Amino acid sequence: MYGQAEASMADYKRCTQREEYYTIADKSKISLGGVSIKYLVKEYGLDEYELLPYIPSVLEEIEKNKIKVHLLGYYVDWYPQKHYYYAVKHGKFQASPERTPGTYSKYNSIDDKIDDFHYQTTYTKFGIGRATYEASYEIREGVITRAEGVNLVKRYDAEFPERFAEEFYKYLSVEKDKMPKAYRRFKHPKMDHDYYMSLTDKFRSPHLWEKVGGKWKLRYQVS
Repeated sequence: MYGQAEASMADYKRCTQREEYYTIADKSKISLGGVSIKYLVKEYGLDEYELLPYIPSVLEEIEKNKIKVHLLGYYVDWYPQKHYYYAVKHGKFQASPERTPGTYSKYNSIDDKIDDFHYQTTYTKFGIGRATYEASYEIREGVITRAEGVNLVKRYDAEFPERFAEEFYKYLSVEKDKMPKAYRRFKHPKMDHDYYMSLTDKFRSPHLWEKVGGKWKLRYQVS
Protein backbone atom coordinates (compact mmCIF):
# COMPACT_ATOMS: atom_id res chain seq x y z
CA MET A 1 0.00 0.00 0.00
CA TYR A 2 1.52 3.30 -1.13
CA GLY A 3 0.36 6.72 -0.02
CA GLN A 4 0.18 9.09 -2.94
CA ALA A 5 0.10 8.71 -6.69
CA GLU A 6 3.00 9.99 -8.80
CA ALA A 7 1.15 13.33 -9.05
CA SER A 8 0.46 14.40 -5.48
CA MET A 9 -3.11 15.48 -4.77
CA ALA A 10 -4.01 14.16 -8.22
CA ASP A 11 -7.43 13.21 -9.52
CA TYR A 12 -7.08 9.49 -8.82
CA LYS A 13 -8.48 7.51 -11.73
CA ARG A 14 -7.17 4.09 -10.68
CA CYS A 15 -6.67 2.40 -7.34
CA THR A 16 -3.38 0.69 -8.23
CA GLN A 17 0.03 2.05 -9.10
CA ARG A 18 1.34 1.45 -12.62
CA GLU A 19 3.88 -1.39 -12.64
CA GLU A 20 6.47 0.67 -14.55
CA TYR A 21 6.85 2.89 -11.49
CA TYR A 22 8.19 0.15 -9.23
CA THR A 23 9.36 -2.74 -11.46
CA ILE A 24 12.04 -3.48 -14.03
CA ALA A 25 12.06 -6.20 -16.65
CA ASP A 26 15.86 -6.36 -17.04
CA LYS A 27 18.11 -5.44 -14.09
CA SER A 28 21.12 -5.08 -16.41
CA LYS A 29 19.54 -1.89 -17.76
CA ILE A 30 19.44 -0.18 -14.36
CA SER A 31 21.75 2.78 -13.81
CA LEU A 32 22.49 4.21 -10.37
CA GLY A 33 24.20 7.58 -10.38
CA GLY A 34 24.56 7.24 -14.14
CA VAL A 35 26.47 3.95 -14.07
CA SER A 36 25.50 0.29 -14.23
CA ILE A 37 25.26 -2.11 -11.30
CA LYS A 38 28.06 -4.15 -12.89
CA TYR A 39 30.32 -1.09 -12.89
CA LEU A 40 29.59 -0.29 -9.24
CA VAL A 41 30.36 -3.86 -8.19
CA LYS A 42 33.61 -3.95 -10.15
CA GLU A 43 35.00 -0.46 -9.61
CA TYR A 44 33.76 0.31 -6.09
CA GLY A 45 33.93 -3.15 -4.54
CA LEU A 46 30.23 -3.27 -3.73
CA ASP A 47 28.19 -6.45 -3.41
CA GLU A 48 24.91 -6.65 -5.26
CA TYR A 49 22.98 -7.17 -2.02
CA GLU A 50 24.20 -3.74 -0.85
CA LEU A 51 22.41 -2.18 -3.81
CA LEU A 52 19.09 -3.94 -3.26
CA PRO A 53 17.39 -0.95 -1.56
CA TYR A 54 17.91 1.04 -4.78
CA ILE A 55 16.76 -1.61 -7.25
CA PRO A 56 13.12 -1.95 -8.38
CA SER A 57 11.25 -5.22 -8.11
CA VAL A 58 11.56 -7.59 -11.06
CA LEU A 59 8.39 -7.45 -13.18
CA GLU A 60 8.32 -11.21 -13.71
CA GLU A 61 8.34 -11.87 -9.95
CA ILE A 62 5.63 -9.30 -9.32
CA GLU A 63 3.37 -10.87 -11.94
CA LYS A 64 4.13 -14.42 -10.77
CA ASN A 65 3.14 -13.60 -7.19
CA LYS A 66 0.15 -11.49 -8.29
CA ILE A 67 1.36 -8.46 -6.35
CA LYS A 68 -0.46 -5.16 -6.79
CA VAL A 69 0.42 -1.80 -5.28
CA HIS A 70 -2.65 0.10 -4.14
CA LEU A 71 -2.78 3.85 -3.56
CA LEU A 72 -4.26 5.04 -0.28
CA GLY A 73 -5.12 8.37 -1.90
CA TYR A 74 -7.63 6.60 -4.13
CA TYR A 75 -9.66 5.49 -1.10
CA VAL A 76 -9.37 8.49 1.24
CA ASP A 77 -8.75 12.21 0.76
CA TRP A 78 -5.05 12.99 1.01
CA TYR A 79 -5.40 15.53 3.79
CA PRO A 80 -2.43 15.35 6.22
CA GLN A 81 -3.94 17.40 9.03
CA LYS A 82 -7.20 15.43 9.04
CA HIS A 83 -5.26 12.17 8.97
CA TYR A 84 -3.19 13.36 11.90
CA TYR A 85 -6.23 13.97 14.09
CA TYR A 86 -7.74 10.65 13.01
CA ALA A 87 -4.52 8.79 13.89
CA VAL A 88 -4.36 10.51 17.29
CA LYS A 89 -7.97 9.59 18.07
CA HIS A 90 -8.00 6.02 16.79
CA GLY A 91 -4.36 4.90 16.83
CA LYS A 92 -2.79 6.77 19.77
CA PHE A 93 -0.41 8.45 17.33
CA GLN A 94 1.93 10.98 18.91
CA ALA A 95 3.44 13.95 17.12
CA SER A 96 7.13 14.70 17.42
CA PRO A 97 8.07 16.72 20.54
CA GLU A 98 9.84 19.18 18.26
CA ARG A 99 8.86 21.09 15.14
CA THR A 100 10.16 19.68 11.87
CA PRO A 101 13.03 21.88 10.57
CA GLY A 102 12.06 23.93 7.54
CA THR A 103 8.38 24.03 8.42
CA TYR A 104 5.86 24.53 11.21
CA SER A 105 4.32 21.06 11.64
CA LYS A 106 5.26 18.23 14.00
CA TYR A 107 3.59 15.19 12.46
CA ASN A 108 4.77 14.76 8.84
CA SER A 109 7.54 12.30 7.92
CA ILE A 110 8.76 11.98 11.50
CA ASP A 111 10.15 8.47 10.91
CA ASP A 112 12.86 9.54 8.45
CA LYS A 113 16.08 11.34 9.41
CA ILE A 114 17.00 12.05 5.78
CA ASP A 115 13.70 13.74 4.93
CA ASP A 116 14.90 17.03 6.42
CA PHE A 117 17.67 17.16 3.82
CA HIS A 118 15.36 16.12 1.01
CA TYR A 119 13.46 19.36 1.53
CA GLN A 120 16.62 21.38 2.16
CA THR A 121 18.00 20.38 -1.24
CA THR A 122 14.57 21.04 -2.78
CA TYR A 123 14.77 24.57 -1.41
CA THR A 124 18.29 24.98 -2.81
CA LYS A 125 17.37 23.72 -6.26
CA PHE A 126 13.89 25.19 -6.72
CA GLY A 127 13.68 28.03 -4.21
CA ILE A 128 10.73 26.49 -2.36
CA GLY A 129 10.99 24.47 0.82
CA ARG A 130 8.88 22.32 3.08
CA ALA A 131 6.92 25.19 4.60
CA THR A 132 5.86 26.23 1.10
CA TYR A 133 4.55 22.76 0.32
CA GLU A 134 2.62 22.43 3.57
CA ALA A 135 1.30 25.99 3.69
CA SER A 136 0.15 25.89 0.04
CA TYR A 137 -1.97 22.83 0.69
CA GLU A 138 -3.44 24.15 3.93
CA ILE A 139 -4.30 27.46 2.26
CA ARG A 140 -6.21 25.60 -0.46
CA GLU A 141 -8.03 23.57 2.18
CA GLY A 142 -8.96 26.66 4.17
CA VAL A 143 -6.98 25.62 7.26
CA ILE A 144 -4.89 28.81 7.22
CA THR A 145 -5.17 32.12 5.38
CA ARG A 146 -2.82 33.15 2.59
CA ALA A 147 -1.33 35.86 4.81
CA GLU A 148 -0.59 33.25 7.50
CA GLY A 149 0.96 30.98 4.87
CA VAL A 150 3.22 33.73 3.56
CA ASN A 151 4.49 34.50 7.07
CA LEU A 152 5.15 30.81 7.77
CA VAL A 153 7.09 30.41 4.52
CA LYS A 154 9.21 33.48 5.21
CA ARG A 155 9.95 32.27 8.71
CA TYR A 156 10.72 28.60 8.11
CA ASP A 157 11.43 27.77 4.45
CA ALA A 158 15.14 28.63 4.56
CA GLU A 159 15.84 27.00 7.93
CA PHE A 160 18.75 24.58 7.81
CA PRO A 161 18.01 21.14 9.39
CA GLU A 162 20.63 20.85 12.12
CA ARG A 163 19.01 18.16 14.28
CA PHE A 164 20.25 15.08 12.37
CA ALA A 165 23.04 16.79 10.40
CA GLU A 166 25.99 14.96 11.93
CA GLU A 167 24.31 11.55 11.53
CA PHE A 168 23.47 12.47 7.95
CA TYR A 169 27.06 13.47 7.11
CA LYS A 170 28.38 10.27 8.68
CA TYR A 171 25.90 8.24 6.63
CA LEU A 172 27.14 9.90 3.42
CA SER A 173 30.80 9.38 4.28
CA VAL A 174 32.81 6.45 2.95
CA GLU A 175 34.90 4.76 5.64
CA LYS A 176 38.29 3.44 4.58
CA ASP A 177 38.25 0.29 6.70
CA LYS A 178 34.74 -0.72 5.59
CA MET A 179 34.92 0.18 1.88
CA PRO A 180 38.62 0.50 0.94
CA LYS A 181 38.10 0.23 -2.81
CA ALA A 182 35.34 2.83 -2.89
CA TYR A 183 37.28 5.06 -0.48
CA ARG A 184 40.08 5.47 -3.00
CA ARG A 185 37.64 6.62 -5.69
CA PHE A 186 36.46 9.69 -3.76
CA LYS A 187 38.30 13.00 -3.56
CA HIS A 188 36.33 13.77 -0.41
CA PRO A 189 35.29 10.46 1.18
CA LYS A 190 34.37 12.23 4.42
CA MET A 191 31.23 14.36 4.28
CA ASP A 192 30.99 17.41 6.51
CA HIS A 193 28.92 20.59 6.51
CA ASP A 194 31.27 22.69 4.37
CA TYR A 195 31.64 20.03 1.69
CA TYR A 196 27.91 19.35 1.70
CA MET A 197 27.14 23.03 1.16
CA SER A 198 29.72 23.31 -1.62
CA LEU A 199 28.00 20.45 -3.45
CA THR A 200 24.45 21.69 -3.00
CA ASP A 201 25.35 25.28 -3.90
CA LYS A 202 26.26 24.07 -7.40
CA PHE A 203 22.56 23.44 -8.00
CA ARG A 204 21.38 26.99 -7.26
CA SER A 205 19.87 28.31 -10.48
CA PRO A 206 21.02 31.88 -11.25
CA HIS A 207 17.50 32.96 -12.19
CA LEU A 208 16.39 32.05 -8.65
CA TRP A 209 19.40 32.93 -6.52
CA GLU A 210 21.91 35.76 -6.16
CA LYS A 211 24.72 36.39 -3.70
CA VAL A 212 24.31 39.46 -1.53
CA GLY A 213 27.00 40.27 1.02
CA GLY A 214 28.50 36.80 0.58
CA LYS A 215 25.18 35.07 1.31
CA TRP A 216 22.68 33.43 -1.02
CA LYS A 217 19.37 35.24 -1.37
CA LEU A 218 16.27 34.44 -3.41
CA ARG A 219 15.66 36.93 -6.19
CA TYR A 220 11.93 36.63 -5.68
CA GLN A 221 9.95 35.48 -2.65
CA VAL A 222 6.25 34.97 -2.06
CA SER A 223 4.58 38.03 -0.57
